[in-house]
This record gives sequence, structure tokens and C-alpha cells, in this order.
Amino acid sequence: MLASPFPVPGRSCPVDYRYGAAALAAPATLRTDSLWIAGGLYGNGFALQRLEEMFGAEPGAAALVFNGDFHWFDVAGALFAEIERGVSRHAATRGNVETEISQSREGAGCGCGYPDWVGDEDVARSNRIIERLRETARRHPEAAARLAALPMVRLAEVGGQRVAIVHGDADSLAGWGFSQEVLATPAGRTAAAAAFGAARVSVFASSHSCLPVLQAFPDAGVIANNGSAGMPNFAGTAHGLATRIALTPHLKAIYRTRVGPLHVEAIPIDYDAVAWREAFLAQWPEGSDAHASYWHRITRGPSYGVERAVRT
Repeated sequence: MLASPFPVPGRSCPVDYRYGAAALAAPATLRTDSLWIAGGLYGNGFALQRLEEMFGAEPGAAALVFNGDFHWFDVAGALFAEIERGVSRHAATRGNVETEISQSREGAGCGCGYPDWVGDEDVARSNRIIERLRETARRHPEAAARLAALPMVRLAEVGGQRVAIVHGDADSLAGWGFSQEVLATPAGRTAAAAAFGAARVSVFASSHSCLPVLQAFPDAGVIANNGSAGMPNFAGTAHGLATRIALTPHLKAIYRTRVGPLHVEAIPIDYDAVAWREAFLAQWPEGSDAHASYWHRITRGPSYGVERAVRT
């Protein structure tokens, strides 16, 4: 019997997730004056609704891109379909969630590529969550086909500056090189800084690792990881985050930095938190895998503050 290509489901990174920073040096296919990027919507329909309202108020030429993991908690068929309709109105890239629910291979688990600081119980729960979501996706074959066809990355140009929209990092769909944990280390920052030259970009916009970080590199560029659009990102808060990259600042930005003419900002998505909690519990009651892994964050936020996210 052949050995599994994924020896540790949920931790192993599938080979077809890898593209390398040099592949991001391709021509931009999206040009706009204002670019919104929302990763980690996680099936929160209320966050989707509020995000579209806020984006709809953006003046001039604007684009919204969902950079993966817009599905996750939405195992109810009606909610899954709602998320699909909303996301399909805009540009998108697939995250590990969309990749794994749109194909029939086994052994990769959730495809999260979890690093060793994530506990084994969390990894196991995520693998079981993806199985439930895969069952929902099977009842929506047209959606699965659309998700499978989404690209892993998109290249945009804003104000003459190139932006790489990825899910994970400069090398892989499920890479953790743009996580706040890795960027807190000298080795992590050195590796990330080198990616700007290889990709020929001024900004990397990512999400995958679930906690936000805005990391500036002198004479290189900025990494803007929005954390999660559909869950709280800071202790004691109840809003998601989107990344906005534009020629003008946004009045509601929590924090920002500059890259040439661009403002790179974190915009709060102040969705109806009470309604979302009710919808979440209807799908993932106490004792379920998602409740065990995420309920504390959904109700209280993570043990993480804004001051830790801004590294300019």
C-alpha cells in the first residue's frame, strides 16, 4: 500500500498548494483606485452583508476581493448558498477551505498546514469541521465546481503599486510565513522581506493565520494580514476586519500605514454580533467541534490586542 501524501492531516501542506514568490511577478489582472480584501469570512452572513454595505459606499473605481476561507461555519445549506451568492458578486481566490471542499481527495484534512504551536486537539477538530462542510458542498455541486476553478492568488495594481493577494504567504496557499507569530521572529521577517523583490510587489495582502498583523519593511513594502473578516480579532471586540488599500484614507480605519501613495488600512466590519452568535449556535451547539474551538473567540475575542498587530 502506498504511503499517504499527507502524513499528518491538517498539518501537512499539499504540494499543489505551493507556487513560490517568483510566480507572483506575473502581470496584474485587476486595476483600481480602492482595493478591499476580506479573508476569513468563515461563513458569517452578517459580516458579508455589512462588508458589502461598507464597500458599496466606496467612491470611484473600487474592487472587493475575498481571499479565501469565506466558507467554514456555514454547514446549513441555506447559509452556504447565501455565502456563495455574495462572494460570487466579487473577485475571489480560494483558501484551503474552498480547495478541500471542492475536491474528493482524502488525507489532507482541512489543508490548514497548522504549525506546531497549534494543539493537536484543535487540528483534529478542524479536520472534522471540514468533513461536515464537505457534506454540505456535495449538495451544491455547481458551487463546488466554481470554487475549484478559483485561482490561488491574484495580482492587482493600485495607484501604480503592485499588490499580491494571497491566502497564506508568498510561497504557499496554506503558508504561515505572514502570521503574526512568524513575523515576530527575526528569521521570519528576513524571509518575508526577501519575498517582495521576488514577487515585484509593494504590498502582500493575506489572511490564513487568523490573527491580524500589519508589518512594514523599510524600502520593501507592507504585509497586511486582515486576520478574520467574520470573527473578532482583538480582545473585548465584536467586529471583523478587512484590509483596504487606496489612494485616500478611510475615516473608520483602526490603523494604517503608507506605501508610496497608498494608504494600507484595517477597516472594522461591525456586523450584528448577537444575530451571528445565534446563527452559529444553530449550526454548532455546545459540545460541537466548532463551538469548542471558536466560541470563546466569537463571544470575547482572542487574547490579542491592536498594539500587537501594528508593526510599522
